[in-house]
Amino acid sequence: MECHSVKAETVTAEKKVALVGNPNVGKSALFYALTGKYATISNYPGTTVDIAVAKLGDLEIIDTPGMHSLVPVTGEEEVARKLLEEADLVVHVVDAKNIRRALPFTLQLIEAGFNTILVLNLVDEAEKFGIFINEKLLEERLGIPVLKTVATEKRGVGRLKDEIRKRIGLKPEKKRLIRFSPQVEKVVSEVEGLIEGEYSISKRGLAILLLLKDSVSLEAVKREKNYPQILEKVSKSNLLPYEIMREIYENAERILDGVIEERDVESSIARKIGILALNPLFGIPLTILSLAFIYLLAGILGAQILVDLIETWFEENVNTAVNTFLEQNIPNYWLRELIGGEYGIITLGIRYAIAIIFPIVTTFFIAFSLLEDSGILPRTAYLLDGIFKKIGMSGRAVIPLLLGTGCGTMAVIVTRILETWRERVIATILLAVGIPCSAQLGVMLGIAPDFRAMMIWISVVTAVLLIAGFISSRVIPGERAVFFMEIPPIRVPRPENVFYKTVSRLEWYFKEVLPIFVLISVLIWIGRITTAFDIIVSALSVPVSAIGLPPKASEVFLYGFFRRDYGAAGLFDISSEGLLSYGQVVVAMVTLTLFVPCIAQFSIICKERGIKQGIAVFLLSVAIAFTAGYATAVMMGVV
Repeated sequence: MECHSVKAETVTAEKKVALVGNPNVGKSALFYALTGKYATISNYPGTTVDIAVAKLGDLEIIDTPGMHSLVPVTGEEEVARKLLEEADLVVHVVDAKNIRRALPFTLQLIEAGFNTILVLNLVDEAEKFGIFINEKLLEERLGIPVLKTVATEKRGVGRLKDEIRKRIGLKPEKKRLIRFSPQVEKVVSEVEGLIEGEYSISKRGLAILLLLKDSVSLEAVKREKNYPQILEKVSKSNLLPYEIMREIYENAERILDGVIEERDVESSIARKIGILALNPLFGIPLTILSLAFIYLLAGILGAQILVDLIETWFEENVNTAVNTFLEQNIPNYWLRELIGGEYGIITLGIRYAIAIIFPIVTTFFIAFSLLEDSGILPRTAYLLDGIFKKIGMSGRAVIPLLLGTGCGTMAVIVTRILETWRERVIATILLAVGIPCSAQLGVMLGIAPDFRAMMIWISVVTAVLLIAGFISSRVIPGERAVFFMEIPPIRVPRPENVFYKTVSRLEWYFKEVLPIFVLISVLIWIGRITTAFDIIVSALSVPVSAIGLPPKASEVFLYGFFRRDYGAAGLFDISSEGLLSYGQVVVAMVTLTLFVPCIAQFSIICKERGIKQGIAVFLLSVAIAFTAGYATAVMMGVV
């Protein structure tokens, strides 16, 4: 990514307005309040980072990923930085009560030459905390528009729309709001003087970023004639990045002097609960209740009750009607099997997407949006952060891992909420290796001969997960999990916010995920025509025999790839037929649980992580499953 590219002008180019700011400051709520429309969700070119885009008249409004500074730390922040540079106007959204932490970023934006509007959102919450801001005085000192809003109530949004239209075509004036000490100013000026090219960031702003050791800016100036001198100045400077940032923060404090008035106010019940929720004694039980709520809504209501109702209806009405029609009108067997039969596009692909995944997705998004809007979710992530750091992830990872017990396919998609590429890969490995979906889990519990067998199964799978997480955190390269977020206040979720978030996420699901399930059905059809299935079963019989299972169990593992509960059901059948001993049942339970993810989950892994990583996870799952299976077989005396 380069920061020196000048915005390209084309005949069809629209003016772009980028909403930027920390996570949990109300950017998405403001996005909806401005546009009044559901967002179009898409990946930024060349990345898997989601951005939301909608129209405000002839303007394009972009809700960027959360960022804390112009120096990106994560891949999401790099995308946000790029979007900033492409925008004609930047709306910096801050949580009003945390203005002291947010204003240094505003100063960076102004110093870098961005056409900027500062929005003090959640001003009602700030005033409940006794924080009152004189926005007119702050506007005078910054030289940019400063507006107060409550996005969830659309308070102040009309004025913001007017200000956006007024500012969109203006060229920002060059300002020097940051007054560095003579020592720092000397180095900044020297680096600035060496920069000759034209950039979307001002030369002074670029010089500051270079001294902050920003890798994006360092890459951008490589074409400079004076690059060797710039690099020498930056690398040999005695200034440390934290010293520069400290002075930027001091400037923010100077500007805020007299702007903020703090008054004594009586703490509300919600505020007291919010403070208590950060204390482990109260917060951990609340976290358990929150996770139980997600599981009850997505794992029980969605994955079991609704799936059972909808899938039964689909099979009795849609599948039956489709197969009857095909039998009567399509004489060719394989053409019938492409559309209907057991693995057809409609009878498997559409059924899987509509009758199985859709109820889980919907209930999860509702639960997630409720916890997100209430302010509980960030507190849950905060409390679990220390535990998950030990396996290379932040506290946010509890969400996709919990959802994996409902549906592994959806859980892989939800890993997008994790901040870094490394976290997403580790979570994907754990989801693929050893977290059974609710359908498989239910069948497995029914297969277990007794409580002892069930505990052996749980113990082995849990041990494998912990070992896999620990090793992955030591082996997988990339930045460590960063956990930095605004903690929003506890509040009653607003129905319209929950509805908006759920609908916009479901829109994305239908656009991106549904076609994958259709493709899966076609691939299965090809496999059956070409007899590839027979070849795979024959190949699987080798490792299956090595762990002490009969050759017929090979079919179980192939079925498990197409749907995990199919494999578990097949295992139940051969166990019921008396073909497996007590020890073989335990070995088969362990191995099948750790075996490769189902084809739907595998396809989503390839889409989210890339084909190479998808194949690597697939092969890793095979190796782990049969290794753990063999160890269990030895322990149970099967081999």
